[in-house]
Amino acid sequence: MPTYAYEGKSRDGRIKKGVLDAQSETDARLQLRKLQIVPIVLKPHKRRLLGNIDAFQPKIKEKDVVVVTRQFSTMIDAGLPVVQCLEILAAQQEKKNFKNILTNVKEIVEGGATLTEALSRYPKVFNNLYTSLVAAGETGGVLDVVLNRLAGYMEKVMRLKAKVKGAMVYPTVIVAIAVLVMAVILIFVIPVFSKMFSEMGASLPLPTQMVVAVSYMVKDNVLYLIIGAFLLLLVFRQVYKSEIGKKFFDKLALKLPVFGPLLRKVAVAKFSRTLSTMLSSGVPILESLDIVARTAGNKTVEAAIVRSKKAISEGKTIAEPLNDSGVFPNMVLQMISVGEATGELDSMLQKIADFYDEEVDNAVSALTALLEPMMMVFLGGTIGGLVISMYLPIFQMAAVMSGG
Repeated sequence: MPTYAYEGKSRDGRIKKGVLDAQSETDARLQLRKLQIVPIVLKPHKRRLLGNIDAFQPKIKEKDVVVVTRQFSTMIDAGLPVVQCLEILAAQQEKKNFKNILTNVKEIVEGGATLTEALSRYPKVFNNLYTSLVAAGETGGVLDVVLNRLAGYMEKVMRLKAKVKGAMVYPTVIVAIAVLVMAVILIFVIPVFSKMFSEMGASLPLPTQMVVAVSYMVKDNVLYLIIGAFLLLLVFRQVYKSEIGKKFFDKLALKLPVFGPLLRKVAVAKFSRTLSTMLSSGVPILESLDIVARTAGNKTVEAAIVRSKKAISEGKTIAEPLNDSGVFPNMVLQMISVGEATGELDSMLQKIADFYDEEVDNAVSALTALLEPMMMVFLGGTIGGLVISMYLPIFQMAAVMSGG
């Protein structure tokens, strides 16, 4: 979308400068009118060459939003007006793109819009869950409480993601190193041994012959193998992006023998914490379930939540459709049923989330302990097997010479 740089005068006579996204100059002028800014200068904003490339933009991380949310909550609790809070937050923000967003949000609020409307203009930074909670806080007059609760929720979700990523990093790094070492051995080391054996006229054992054959196959087709792997990855990404592909792989992920139980615990913890945070902040349950479904991160879980929303709209309970998904354990379903019956669903969900956070901790520790010996066996079996197969002819020759 084109961007326009403007300089104009606000209703209180102050000069305002900034940059805004607009489809055209007319659209830009309409936006400035809503902000009650009379433009003096309005022209297309010329970005630097690298500024147009996403890789060179400082990424706004979830942690940045958490810090701003926590500070925002503290200032609102201290009695500062929303506009002044946003001005302070923008002034102390080091990332230029985030600074511009907060400045624009402040100006939109100054123009008479609600904070929710202003934040909704930047869905990539402030998602539906964020804006829905802010809307509930504005409506109920408890914006500071909701922002504080939102910051706490985001921090716990970040920790949950970090745990899962930590569990995935170790096997990924080990496999990558093993593949790299095997490639070096097959392409550079084994051909040297093969040449030496052929010059000696030695009869090669079957394992050595197989390794030599694989070595020459890899060496002669290394470019095609790299291109094939890249195309395979590209095809997988395209299939995964499709609705059918995502449903298939998300369902498969929950059934994996090692990672499946961990992903299931993560799904339950995220669902429980998100729904609990929204309900306790005053968001209606149907709207909460709609947002929770869109932020579930797994199509199987999302489908179960959508069915629950439909069941509630028809006057039924939330627990029965969740049971049909096969993701949620009986204990969780019983606790949800009790929470619905007693009117304490938000607090019950909070207890479930806290319990499953600990379960994820234990699952990650157990997974790491299990993967370490498995990775050692994998490394020993692959790299060790290659090395031994190349030394077998040498051992045979040494045995023949000592026998002679």
